[in-house]
Amino acid sequence: MPNMEKHMFNLKFAAKNLQRESQRCEKAQKAERVKLKKAIEKGNMEGAKIHAENTIRQKNQALNYLRLSARVDAVAARVQTAVTMKNVTGSMTGVVKSIDSAMRSMNLEKVSGLMDKFEKQFEDLDVQSSYMESAMSNTTTMTTPQADVDGLMQEVADEAGLELNMELPQGQTSAIGQASASQEQDELSQRLAELRKM
Repeated sequence: MPNMEKHMFNLKFAAKNLQRESQRCEKAQKAERVKLKKAIEKGNMEGAKIHAENTIRQKNQALNYLRLSARVDAVAARVQTAVTMKNVTGSMTGVVKSIDSAMRSMNLEKVSGLMDKFEKQFEDLDVQSSYMESAMSNTTTMTTPQADVDGLMQEVADEAGLELNMELPQGQTSAIGQASASQEQDELSQRLAELRKM
């Protein structure tokens, strides 16, 4: 497992480096833009064209570094999920072995205590699983709903007093997504109730 944690650290480090590279490109883009403005003011159209190309290239590079950083960050989140799941699985294995041992001795007090511990760890597993699923969907840029992205862009533009020149969809709520989340929660509650009956 330490090997997995090392990989996770390396991925997070790589994501930070990519973000730094993106910021460096943004600074270079701003510098090229200033040079472009000066070249236009001096009437140097050939130089202005070169600075314009450099500005666009730096902007595209900054965006590419940022996209790659987000993807690497998503992979790091998946590795974190694997590490956490392995830890929880190890804990549950230990509890199951203890329950098995207690059942052989038929010490009801011990069995009850172990079952309580198992239920607590099962609940912890549900919480961690929900958190990890949420983290994976939030960090993977490919699965971010376009409506959320557009809404955030509009919010930031409004805060800055800018007008965003794009059509934003009106607030649409997905009843299907809410229903499936509710159904999934009901299924988990039923499974937990069945475990408590045992």
